[in-house]
Amino acid sequence: MTPPKSIIILGGGTAGWMAANLLAHHWSDRGVKITLIDSADIGIIGVGEGSTPQLKAFFDILGVTERQWMPQCNATYKLGINFEGWSNRHGFDRYFHPFQSELDGQILPAFYYNALARRTARNVPAHPDLFFLPTKLARMGNGPIAKNGYPHQLSYGYHFDAHLVGQFLKKLALDRGVRHLDRKINSASLNTMGEIDAIIDEDGGEYRADFFIDCSGFRALLIQKSLNEKFISYGDMLFNDSAVVMPTLPAMAADKGPNNYTGARALSSGWLWNIPLTNRTGNGYVYSSHYQSDDKAEIEFRTEIGALEDKGHVRHLKMKVGRVENSWVKNCMALGLSQGFLEPLEATAIHIVLATMEKFIAQYNNPENTDIADAQAIFNEDIGRRYDGICDYIVAHYKLNQRHDTQYWRDNAQNQNLSPSLKQIITTWFTAGDLTREIGRQNISSYYSSLSWHCLFSGYGIFPMEDKMIPAGDDIRHYDMQEIENFLADHADNFPSHAELLGKL
Repeated sequence: MTPPKSIIILGGGTAGWMAANLLAHHWSDRGVKITLIDSADIGIIGVGEGSTPQLKAFFDILGVTERQWMPQCNATYKLGINFEGWSNRHGFDRYFHPFQSELDGQILPAFYYNALARRTARNVPAHPDLFFLPTKLARMGNGPIAKNGYPHQLSYGYHFDAHLVGQFLKKLALDRGVRHLDRKINSASLNTMGEIDAIIDEDGGEYRADFFIDCSGFRALLIQKSLNEKFISYGDMLFNDSAVVMPTLPAMAADKGPNNYTGARALSSGWLWNIPLTNRTGNGYVYSSHYQSDDKAEIEFRTEIGALEDKGHVRHLKMKVGRVENSWVKNCMALGLSQGFLEPLEATAIHIVLATMEKFIAQYNNPENTDIADAQAIFNEDIGRRYDGICDYIVAHYKLNQRHDTQYWRDNAQNQNLSPSLKQIITTWFTAGDLTREIGRQNISSYYSSLSWHCLFSGYGIFPMEDKMIPAGDDIRHYDMQEIENFLADHADNFPSHAELLGKL
């Protein structure tokens, strides 16, 4: 298999320009001509402003330093997500989901052991916030990059202005030879084999290539409207279909800088995100229109962010939650919102874009691949499983919620539209089984690791024998929690404040 000689990317935004840069990086020396076509008249949603550690890997691949891009995009560091209000169990009203790092290996055995012991009615500490360095740093306001001489690396993501990231990536791609055309594409024509022959602009102009990447957003102009690829809805598992968003002034302590984590606070019919940038705070309420009208959602949203009397402009968004059955169809691949959408609870949008592009490029770069049809099948199965695996983890946040104060939360807890994989994970937890082994058996750890699943269950305080708790006896191992706290504190002293790190950029 050899890469297509010419590729057209339809649509800019983060997904389109990330694809353009990766293709230019991997294939420009192989004579591949890359063109991105978008229209200044078609805006981008621009609210996906948090990432997982994969964004750092992306910039590392391109050879772009944090000093080059972060200040231009008002970016901050992200150590994880702080969940608040998803459980009403005493002592479990909030928990922190950290990104997994190499140092965790020294603490994870204690966390896993205590979580299992507590599931068997032993009264031992098992809240995830007690066990992880990123959580400690988040509470202290420290950044994720240690002082010189510290031997351990932390995984971290970023918060950023999506519009500015798009502009930065556009300039980067143009400097690397990507061609850009400002055209409004309305349709596509197919050849006799059912492949895309050309895309057509509003004036009738035609643009041809060997391969097309559909980054046209929820329009899915190529993958769905032209190629009629089936859309698989996740709506029976994920109820949220709407969002209301508005920025506010930055909130930060003078000596600490902006928060180094994303906030995710549960509200009556969904949850509120809080994303701290250097120049503002991004806020959004993700909710279900079946349980709350747009007007009532806006009132609740404004009340929560302290802007009830503020005349600031809010944006109302509608979300199409699900994915296309196959992302790569004939000579077209869907990417970004045209490929699928999972609500932003775990900030996985950019992760999926990168995973898709890396898998696509790898199919051509693998010398053992000789048949495009086989490569497509492998690719589509992998990407479909990734979407479904991430979906399961997000669904679990709602299915396992411990608040039940509104019909929305009660219906989520009673929802039976779960995949067999998720059902087995929940069963394993409630029957005091080996969750790590079950995740390994299902081969889903590359989507979310055992650490993430343990944090979710334990962070909610879901211990099935909680009402029968007994003191821990000599028959189990007793981890010294003060020793663990001292261990984390000693390591945390090696990390400067978030403000200091941002200042160095």
